[in-house]
Amino acid sequence: MLDAVLEFLSNGLAKASAWQIIACTLILTHITIASVTIFLHRCQAHRALELHAIPSHFFRFWLWLTTGMVTKEWAAIHRKHHAKCETPEDPHSPQTRGIKKVFFEGAELYRAESKNRETMEKYGHGTPDDWVERNVYSKYQWQGVGLMLIIDVMLFGVVGLSVWAVQMLWIPVTAAGIINGIGHFWGYRNYDCSDASRNIFPIGIIIGGEELHNNHHTFGTSAKLSSKWYEFDIGWLYIRILETLGLAKVKKVAPAPKFDRQKLSADFDTLQSVIANRYDVMSKYAKSVKAAWREEVQHLSTKVEPMFLKSSRKLLQREPAKLEAPQQQQLAELLSHSKALKTMHDMRVELAAIWERSNASREQLLHQLQDWCVRAEASGIKALRDFSLRLRSYA
Repeated sequence: MLDAVLEFLSNGLAKASAWQIIACTLILTHITIASVTIFLHRCQAHRALELHAIPSHFFRFWLWLTTGMVTKEWAAIHRKHHAKCETPEDPHSPQTRGIKKVFFEGAELYRAESKNRETMEKYGHGTPDDWVERNVYSKYQWQGVGLMLIIDVMLFGVVGLSVWAVQMLWIPVTAAGIINGIGHFWGYRNYDCSDASRNIFPIGIIIGGEELHNNHHTFGTSAKLSSKWYEFDIGWLYIRILETLGLAKVKKVAPAPKFDRQKLSADFDTLQSVIANRYDVMSKYAKSVKAAWREEVQHLSTKVEPMFLKSSRKLLQREPAKLEAPQQQQLAELLSHSKALKTMHDMRVELAAIWERSNASREQLLHQLQDWCVRAEASGIKALRDFSLRLRSYA
């Protein structure tokens, strides 16, 4: 009898090897990540897709077992994060709270915000409110993770405690720490959106595609998080599989620009496409600024110090309105030495203003866009001229 008990504690019912236990742990945590990104994030918080009852109930049950998170709380906190991003009201911004606070105490910040009744009432609408949600998932949050502990120990013996611990830490570390922390602090940006979001890595597998955080904050209601050819979003792959099986319906994805290279001038279709794809437009304009910089850098190196030149290059890539007073002064000094870069900078401000003029009529906005293209192509700056030719072809 004692031998049987010791055997059970050592190997559990599964009698799995060390490598099998590691593989099983990775699979279990990946299912949890998929549940968070597909169900909680893209479906519930942003309504980017609709899920059939089968995967929807599975995801809810799995998250109850592995996280104890309540759908309404998670969706409400995330919606508030988008609405108040990078402000003191943002529940978990490293820009206002510090990267160490968010990375190491992200789960505590989540729990603190979940007790804010105003947040729940204002941002928690439209989440599941059926019998099982009220009487099981919301009422007995920690009983689910307790059941998961029993299952892990039954399957793997004493080692199941470690498997369970990894499962419990996976979301606090990856979601609360890495996505909410590093995703607003370090990485690359495809789009200069209004917050500090970053793409952590172009291959979104470990965190289910949430690595592409800048893309998500730019197109918040898109079910697909990848936008460049070299980016991969495994969460989107799972959604497409579910859609093929009739278990999901995608409601919205980020707009993909289309072009008509035969266009001789901008028309109303061009205007509508430019406004709809304004983040793509400004991303391409940033590349044009880099091209103009390469042509001017040798000329500028004879007029300013190398360190000044290096730091000023970064300022050219940033949205002018986001620059602080010392940075604006530095940029102004740089532009005083280069007519081409000053033109590129001024034309960028003018272009961005086109989709910010909400009081202007369509005819006025089209006239402004056409005038912008004419002046850009007559500027004598190759990078600006090439960009304008591309801009006119938006269809």
